[in-house]
Amino acid sequence: MSDPRAHIMPVYAPPEEAFVRGEGVRLYTEGGEEYLDFIAGIAVNSLGHAHPKLVEALQDQAGKLWHLSNMFRVKAGEELADKMCARTFADRVFFTNSGTEAVECALKAARKYHWSKGNEERIEFVTFTGAFHGRSLGAINAGGNPKYLEGFGPPIPGFNQLEWGDHDALKAAVTDKTCAVFVEPVQGEGGVRAMPEECLTGLRKLCDETGTLLIYDEVQCGMGRTGKLFAHEWAPDAEPDIMCVAKGVGGGFPFGACLMTEEVGLPMQPGSHGSTYGGNPLAMAVGNVVWDTISDEAFLAEVRRVSGTVAQGLKSLADSHPDKVSGVTGKGLLTGLELKAAPKPVQHACRDKGLLVGVAGNNVLRLAPPLVIKDEDVRQAVSVIDEALGAWDMEG
Repeated sequence: MSDPRAHIMPVYAPPEEAFVRGEGVRLYTEGGEEYLDFIAGIAVNSLGHAHPKLVEALQDQAGKLWHLSNMFRVKAGEELADKMCARTFADRVFFTNSGTEAVECALKAARKYHWSKGNEERIEFVTFTGAFHGRSLGAINAGGNPKYLEGFGPPIPGFNQLEWGDHDALKAAVTDKTCAVFVEPVQGEGGVRAMPEECLTGLRKLCDETGTLLIYDEVQCGMGRTGKLFAHEWAPDAEPDIMCVAKGVGGGFPFGACLMTEEVGLPMQPGSHGSTYGGNPLAMAVGNVVWDTISDEAFLAEVRRVSGTVAQGLKSLADSHPDKVSGVTGKGLLTGLELKAAPKPVQHACRDKGLLVGVAGNNVLRLAPPLVIKDEDVRQAVSVIDEALGAWDMEG
C-alpha cells in the first residue's frame, strides 16, 4: 500500500503523530495518546479545541447557509465589523480567510491612500529584521527573510528592511517616498520578541510627523494573546492606521481581517479589492462568538493572571538551567525560552513526553497555548520542559 502522504506537497515535515480529536487544551491521537497543546495551531486555537460555544455556532450556521460571496450582504459580518470598530481604533473592516490576505489588503490600502492624495511616489514600506508577514509574494518581500525569498525571483521593490531596534536607522529611512512603517508589536516567527512600549509610542509620533501610515501586524500577537485585546494597547498613544488580524480571531476557523481608519479606507471603493470567501457566513458565525468571548475584560484579566504563572515557570527554568537557557522572551501567552543552541531537540523531547511546543527564530522554544489554560496545565508544561532540558545534550 502506498504512503497516503506521498501526494502532499512536502513543504512541511510533520511528525508521525496523527491527531483525530481535541478537547480544551489537549489533543488525542488515533491510538488514544494524550498531548498537552502549548502551541495551539500556531496561536490559532485561542479558546482551545472543540469549544462548546464555537461548535454550537458552527453547527447552527452550517444548517442554514454556508456561502454567498461578497455580492450579497452577510448580516453576521456587519455585526462583527460593528463590534470591532466600536472596540478598536478602526472605522472600516475587510474580512479575509487568512493573515496573509489581511497583509495584502493592508499593503494595497496604504499605497492607495497616498495615491489618492496625489503622492504617487509614496510606495515604500519600512519593515524590520525578524519579521514574518505571510507567504504570498508581497508578504515574503515585506518580511525580507532570505530563506523565504530564495527561488522566487528578484526582490519586489518598495520594501526597506531595517535592523530590529535601530532607532537612528528608522528615522533616516522614513522619507517623502515612505508609504508606511509595518511592524509586529510582538514578533512571532522572528524569535518571540516584544517591541518596547515606548518604541510603539515613538513610532506613532514619527509617522504623525512625517505623514507616514503605521501598520501593525497583529495576526499572531493580537486577539488577547498578550493579555490585552491587541498587543499595541499596552502602549499609550500608539494606535495604528491599519491593522492585520487573523489566527486567534477565528478560534480555529480560517478567518482574518484588515482594519483601518475611515480616512485610509475611503479610497478602497468597489473594484479596488475583493475576496470570494472572505467574510463567509460560517466564519462570521464563529467569529462573533470568539470576539464576544475574548473581548470581555474578565476573560482578558484571567489571561493576564495565567500569563504571570507562565512567566514565573519559565523564569524558574532559566534559573535551573543557566548553561542551556539565555532567558525568557515574548509577552503574555506568546512567550518562550531563549536557548543557547538550536531548539529542535528540546521541542522533540517535549513532544515525546506529551507536550506540544513550537520553535521560533534560531534559538527560541516558543509557547503559544490556548488562552484558556489553567495553572495546572502550566505546571505540567514546565515540568516536561524541565525534564527535556535536563536530558538535553547540547553537543549531541
